Amino acid sequence: MDRNGQSEITAHLMQTNVQFRQLMDRHHEYDRMVEALESKPVLSMSEELEEHRLKKLKLHLKDEMVQIASQYKLHAG
Repeated sequence: MDRNGQSEITAHLMQTNVQFRQLMDRHHEYDRMVEALESKPVLSMSEELEEHRLKKLKLHLKDEMVQIASQYKLHAG
């Protein structure tokens, strides 16, 4: 699917699917946290671990969102 079609599905799911919207909100929250860590010139060991943990959580959320979008496409198309 092209990027525009995917954007339309994402926009639709953001409006109609509470779970998708919650996942997206958490994904953005984790993204902001990672950006804050990455903006530091040097990270402590605990900050590096936190950055790694947050990136894994973001990836997991992304996988869940892709699964929801795939189910939507399957049933809508």
